[in-house]
Amino acid sequence: MTVFGAGGGTSSYREIEDADLIIFWGSNAREAHPIFFHHALKAIHKGAKVYGVDPRRSKTAEWADTWLGLDVGTDVALAYGVGREIIHAGLVNEEFVANATTGFEEYVAACEPWTLEVTSRETGVPAELIRELAHDYAKAKRAQLCWTLGITEHHNGTDNVRALCNLALLTGHVGRWGSGLVPVRGQNNVQGGGDMGAIPKNLPGFQSVENPEHRAKFEHMWGVTLPPKGGLTLSEMMEAMDEGHLTNCYIIGENPVQSDADTTAVARRLENLDHLVVQDIFLTKTATFADVVFPSAAAWCEGEGTFTSSERRVQLVRKALEPPGQAKDDIEIIRLLAERMGHVWPVQTAEQVWDELRALSPAHHGMSYRVLAERGGVQWPFPEEDGPESPFLHGRLWEKDPAKRGRPAPFGIIEHRLPVDKLDDEFPLRLTTGRRLTDYNTGVQSGGFNSPIRFGGCVDFSPEDMARLCIEEGETVRVTSRRGSVLAPARLDPGLRPGLLFMACNFPDDVDVNALTIEANDPIAKTAEFKATAVKIGKITDESTQNRGSAVAVDHRTPAGDLAAAK
Repeated sequence: MTVFGAGGGTSSYREIEDADLIIFWGSNAREAHPIFFHHALKAIHKGAKVYGVDPRRSKTAEWADTWLGLDVGTDVALAYGVGREIIHAGLVNEEFVANATTGFEEYVAACEPWTLEVTSRETGVPAELIRELAHDYAKAKRAQLCWTLGITEHHNGTDNVRALCNLALLTGHVGRWGSGLVPVRGQNNVQGGGDMGAIPKNLPGFQSVENPEHRAKFEHMWGVTLPPKGGLTLSEMMEAMDEGHLTNCYIIGENPVQSDADTTAVARRLENLDHLVVQDIFLTKTATFADVVFPSAAAWCEGEGTFTSSERRVQLVRKALEPPGQAKDDIEIIRLLAERMGHVWPVQTAEQVWDELRALSPAHHGMSYRVLAERGGVQWPFPEEDGPESPFLHGRLWEKDPAKRGRPAPFGIIEHRLPVDKLDDEFPLRLTTGRRLTDYNTGVQSGGFNSPIRFGGCVDFSPEDMARLCIEEGETVRVTSRRGSVLAPARLDPGLRPGLLFMACNFPDDVDVNALTIEANDPIAKTAEFKATAVKIGKITDESTQNRGSAVAVDHRTPAGDLAAAK
């Protein structure tokens, strides 16, 4: 929104198939976004060059022609180094920068200290690889820069995104077919949730609640007066619980007791609430804390509605099954709750609710159910029913007429800041987290089926660390951070560099990884720093613990034989 004025990826999935160059920066799409990655494979099979920028050599990085294994939390530094090399090599798209951007001179000054040598020392990436990435990206005819939670789940995640946007502005890789910025969303319908106003400062259609004109049309439609200020984000709600300002909570389709950072603190907050209501399709760990649980229908097969993918494509969801027992559609549950509170809302179908949204959101106005069904989904913005789709955004930036070009895109001047959870002699190892191909998020929806390629919760070590710490594969070890401790079996991963550990978040019933992670939140996006935790490893001498197949969360104050850091 800050750079381009729209809160969505600039490209369609189809475009990556025609790209000459693909950069996966903080994105393990092969495991976390396999459908999107299949589009990328089509380009790879046609000869596209691929860069993987990731602290570990992930399954995605294995497909790359070149892997840049940067140190965790040095993305801004690396982006500045790439930008400086593009500038000094004379590879800037000068016409695009002059016509479509602002703040270029300030950006040049910010890049200047980041020589290849300085950037290499700070990031751990060889200087020649930084230079190669910079030249290939700037010279590519069509380049796609893709990222996901490896960029955003940091205390400076917004700055990380701005750093990547700067590179696209510098080279003109935005606003045209095959060149764009692709933020692949972390979960299904995250884009749709944001589009529909599940962001506290926004009304549906990315219309600000603080804008009187935007607010007025919603007030007229709904017959109410809306508050003129945005509400609280999830992390701000947690802070309000700590301060005693928030004493009642209604959680729909979220499992924060296992998905949020520092889960011990989250559980304590929910226990201290006066009243907690949870609405979900399963009795999640979070639901066990609730005073009231509303069983809801599974939206993807037991209800009607729409999902929106990372490429801004709105698709119809049709009901295939009746929900079991007393489970009801989310819309009906909310309507019945409003009725109990004294507000009689009309019984509406999902299509009627959608038509109300279309009347209020210009970006969705042309997306009738008929159009969505006939076209198999449509990308926003789509203001007219008979209009064309918008496979890529911000083509206006290439217009010669300043009036048509509109607001220029600003370069972001940002600061390189290392992770909040510092490494030291007591906590000498860096833990980063992610996902496995076999499972989805906290495993609530995927953990109930067997998979021949699932290996469950564990802690991955580099070969060097496993040898140095005298750990055998399969051995149960204690992983301890400044917030908590868990037991987990050790697993060898040749894709990890010394000093870096990896754990998947998909198996919290076995290994509660987020008991370790830190609530260091980005000041703008309010996302926690899941990707950078300082930890130590302890040997387990209790034979009964070693023989137990699954790992369990334990009190971090339990004494352990902590292994010393390598000097």
